[in-house]
Amino acid sequence: MTPEQLYDILSKYAQSQGIRLNKDREFVMGIMRGLLTNEQRYGYRTCPCRLSWADKAKDKDITCPCVYRDPDIKEFGSCYCELYVSVEWNEGAIEHKQVPERRPKELRRMA
Repeated sequence: MTPEQLYDILSKYAQSQGIRLNKDREFVMGIMRGLLTNEQRYGYRTCPCRLSWADKAKDKDITCPCVYRDPDIKEFGSCYCELYVSVEWNEGAIEHKQVPERRPKELRRMA
């Protein structure tokens, strides 16, 4: 799969969820490449914005879309990676704030 094909799939998926992909396509394509790289490495699309354990069970909460996406979008208008966003976030109708990491410290892999 190419980054462009994944973009098309995830864009349609986001719309079906009432959200969108970040309108900065160049930025989003970097995330698409990261997701595909992680899929090649680990066999699943773990979040490229976080360090993976390379263990599907340990990474289940950060397999894209991560379990933190919806609460992040509800509170901040975007997910941690700024891949998935609300319509209002994309339109600039709400302030773009840095989303804090919701993943519990005991689940995080440190560099």
